[in-house]
Amino acid sequence: MKYRTAIAAFLAMTAMSGYGHAADPRYPDWPCVQAKVPEISLAAVWAGPPLDDVSGKWKDNPNVSTLVARLAARRTPLEDAQKAITEYLHGTADKTASGKLLFAGLFESLNAQRTQVMNGLERVTRKQREAADKIRADTLALQALQGETPPDQAKVDELGNQLVWQTRIFEDRRNVIKFVCEVPTAIDQRLFALGRTIQQEIE
Repeated sequence: MKYRTAIAAFLAMTAMSGYGHAADPRYPDWPCVQAKVPEISLAAVWAGPPLDDVSGKWKDNPNVSTLVARLAARRTPLEDAQKAITEYLHGTADKTASGKLLFAGLFESLNAQRTQVMNGLERVTRKQREAADKIRADTLALQALQGETPPDQAKVDELGNQLVWQTRIFEDRRNVIKFVCEVPTAIDQRLFALGRTIQQEIE
């Protein structure tokens, strides 16, 4: 009975998760209900002066690169990050130039962070698809064992316990995916908020 319960739960999960049926055929491994946007658009998060002349230069400034790493870290509360931006820009000789350099670093760093998260999500989705196929195959094998006369109870128990464990791992991963799917949007929102703080300081 416990094996049937685990299998039924697995079948319900795979039906709801839609593995193998991507919402957007361009991104077959994308597991989130949120649409996949591969990169943040600069225009969507920055209305300040053009950044063409500072692109890539932020890494050459130790103060800026250190601050960018701190601001980009999600463990740094947004309020603290905004305060750090204000304090930093108030101490610079050219707030506009410094602000542009700072945002260029944030844009590059958070875009890279976001890409890493999305690649991880797609990697886990591929593992889930493989796991789903394995569980389905083992389910058929278990049903065949149970249908034998007489059934080999030791083999039934071994495969049944394996299925319960596989299903539990599958469910845990599914829950993690749902949580991580929120991260790219959170990064977008963080970058927009930090960009707005910089713009307010340099206007």
